[in-house]
Amino acid sequence: MTECGQENSSGVSFIRFEDSLQLHISTQMMESFMKLAKSNTDKNLETCGILAGSLRNRKFYITALNIPKQESASDSCQATNGEEIFEVQDKQSLFPLGWIHTHPTQSCFMSSIDIHTHYSYQIMLPEAIAIVMAPKDCSRNHGIFRLTSGGMTVCPRRGFHSHDPPSDGSSIYRHCTDVYMDSNLRFDVMDLR
Repeated sequence: MTECGQENSSGVSFIRFEDSLQLHISTQMMESFMKLAKSNTDKNLETCGILAGSLRNRKFYITALNIPKQESASDSCQATNGEEIFEVQDKQSLFPLGWIHTHPTQSCFMSSIDIHTHYSYQIMLPEAIAIVMAPKDCSRNHGIFRLTSGGMTVCPRRGFHSHDPPSDGSSIYRHCTDVYMDSNLRFDVMDLR
């Protein structure tokens, strides 16, 4: 399965797997994020950003990429200014629609810490996405993920650890198949670092 479908005449490409509200993201957003993350990526440090947007006509549109103040390591990144992020989004009446981060030295997957982080987004909004950018992964340099119902369980463990698969043998997370990559969608970038 691929992550992007065919582009239609309106400049929107998509793949659809399950019924949910549509979520649209600019085709240029991930490239813009990687430019902002370059100095950290060159030092093998992760970078994270918050994806925010609006709901119009029963469709979500990611129209803001906010780069928070953060603490980074080679295998983790944590925003340090949650109140400032909330204030910025609140002033612009934006919903938190997910997050994006780099894996500068790893492959494209969701670590246990990523799963825990994304749980907090998806519990508030089932359509929320997690984007992993892995520039050194030769097979897939990015992935757009969402937790499955089996991944939407509270895990009390901290740090890096393995998660047991759900009892039905399904995966804890999967590639999103209902995200529309829109070449015409405009977005704002706010670097709060």
